[in-house]
Amino acid sequence: MLEFDSSTPVVMTFSSHDPSGGSGIQADIETLLSVGCHCVPVITTMTAQDTSEIKDIVTVDSTLLIEQARAVLEDMPVKAIKLGMLGSLEVVEAIHTILRDYDKIPVVLDPVTTMGPSAQIDMEYLVEAARTLLLSQATIITPNTVEAHHLSHEADTLDACAAEILDSGAQYVLITGTHNSAEKVTNNLYSTHMITKSFEWPRLTNHYQGAGATLASAIAGYLAHGLSVAEAVEQAQSFTWKSLKKARRLGMGRLIPNRLHWCNVDAND
Repeated sequence: MLEFDSSTPVVMTFSSHDPSGGSGIQADIETLLSVGCHCVPVITTMTAQDTSEIKDIVTVDSTLLIEQARAVLEDMPVKAIKLGMLGSLEVVEAIHTILRDYDKIPVVLDPVTTMGPSAQIDMEYLVEAARTLLLSQATIITPNTVEAHHLSHEADTLDACAAEILDSGAQYVLITGTHNSAEKVTNNLYSTHMITKSFEWPRLTNHYQGAGATLASAIAGYLAHGLSVAEAVEQAQSFTWKSLKKARRLGMGRLIPNRLHWCNVDAND
């Protein structure tokens, strides 16, 4: 029997290629490397984008996507799966099929519900497909406040949003408070229709490319190491906040998180 190096958990991510290097697959790879995992990336979409907006998007053929994923899943002991930008109904259906066949692997869903006017995708249709096919397969979903409302048909409060998402079959929901103006960011972790834990973080004033991808990938990484959901969520928030605090202005739009901040520790930190 083959023996695998369990000290380096393997995490599969499904996401877009962002040529600015801020979000998508590169965010996944950098984050998972930083938390001691090996990322096996499956590209769902190719984008033309900068640090300000998505200008164009082309979805990967769903047959090729399935072949990418199954080739790795049949070769490596994948410990967690992270879902990011999916891009089309066909991709959502393909991933649904894969998750159904590997239903013992924890799944972290970072829902993408908006892409801006330049991306010619029917997001309402795509979000509904994700609601129907993917929420029930997710261990944890990580929407911000805007995304939480997009995923909920009836809810008028964040607590109600979480309850509706949990009713769809998800085990946990982490709603992040980055999209409001409160002095501190409050992130609430829900399960069984209640807040199981609240986390407060000093608000950072800039806008960032790939913050959500960083958080979701870090959660997946810590789950792959065997942490509980609550422990993984807490550790992932700490990693993400430090990455954002050390973010760099590399373009004219949003800042790029420094997910390798641990490599250049400032003596004054």
